[in-house]
Amino acid sequence: MDSTLAETLTRWRRHLHAHPGLTLHEGPTAAFVAEQLRAMGVEVTEGVGGHGVVGTLRRGGAGGASNRSVGLRADMDALPIQELSPLLPHRSTVPGVMHACGHDGHTTALLGACALLQADPSWTGTVQLVFQPAEEGGGGARSMIADGLFQRFPMERIFGWHNWPGLEAGTVAVHDSAVMAAGARFEIAFEGHAGHAALPHMTRDPMIGAGHCIVALQSIVARNLDPLDAGVISVTIAEAGEAQNQIAHRAVLKGTLRFLRDATGDALEDGMRRVAQGIAAAFQLEAEVAIRRGVPVTVNHPAERELAAEAAAAVTALRRDIPPAMTGEDFSWFLKEVPGAFVWIGNGSAEGGRELHSPHYDFNDAVLPVASSYLAEAAKRALAGR
Repeated sequence: MDSTLAETLTRWRRHLHAHPGLTLHEGPTAAFVAEQLRAMGVEVTEGVGGHGVVGTLRRGGAGGASNRSVGLRADMDALPIQELSPLLPHRSTVPGVMHACGHDGHTTALLGACALLQADPSWTGTVQLVFQPAEEGGGGARSMIADGLFQRFPMERIFGWHNWPGLEAGTVAVHDSAVMAAGARFEIAFEGHAGHAALPHMTRDPMIGAGHCIVALQSIVARNLDPLDAGVISVTIAEAGEAQNQIAHRAVLKGTLRFLRDATGDALEDGMRRVAQGIAAAFQLEAEVAIRRGVPVTVNHPAERELAAEAAAAVTALRRDIPPAMTGEDFSWFLKEVPGAFVWIGNGSAEGGRELHSPHYDFNDAVLPVASSYLAEAAKRALAGR
């Protein structure tokens, strides 16, 4: 990649970082993407599954090669996090919203791949550039699928990536099995009997039940799962009470669970219901447990996994020894529709709180040329039938 394009990508990425679009509110980001695609002479379709944008590159050629198609995907949405990097010149200008997961970099890298493919006469076929909204729990992938993504924009394969803090900048990690975990969100509500805080014997305190439940939930992973299996239960929200001198009538715990196998997810769910009901019975409370499954496990298809590894090795350093993460990824829904692969590209050091979803996170612009080159190389190899 020449320095002029690299500088342009850095400028675009910092613009997106400064003007983030929250999940389901990515309109300005989508408009920016569409503007840049049209400036490159790309056919653009907006409003796919919400704020989704699809750019279509077509190039004919001799023989059947021109009939092949491939998809490249980037996510666009930001998170409801207040940025805490006051000295960053391109910090978020939207209060309470920031690109804390690097989707600004993902979006920019796909625009860069488009520019590289436009300038490269060596390929023929169709490349669908999929800019997905609402990855952060907003169901963007399923919305695009429901809006006919794969029927309206046919693709035989699809490739995506995520930046990875802690992995050497520009290094591509390709997983042999699971890449990221399946997830679910839960809510456990304990109902008791409210009353004066100085007369606890006349109440049934749901806070006691919730407190015991927070600790007991961890015994499910520690004592009900095979130690070689992977499962996570994290309570992230606790809600109860209205006054400091009143014992509340209701306490609610919310959080997430993650797993790499469906059987593990079933075991976690069963354990959570058993623990909650048992604690409720012990403290004369009522318990309601609601669990909503989210994204499935992200698992690469074998042929596309190897193509991704070959494409990565052609442009940068490759790792095949990185274990999966218990984070989830909306791209997994696309992999249930067509074959594909999802890789990580190192973002460099995570020191100083620069891990994903941190208020101090910032995407490493030095990674953009590698990410764009990887995506373009994967597309060309897919179109060549490798």
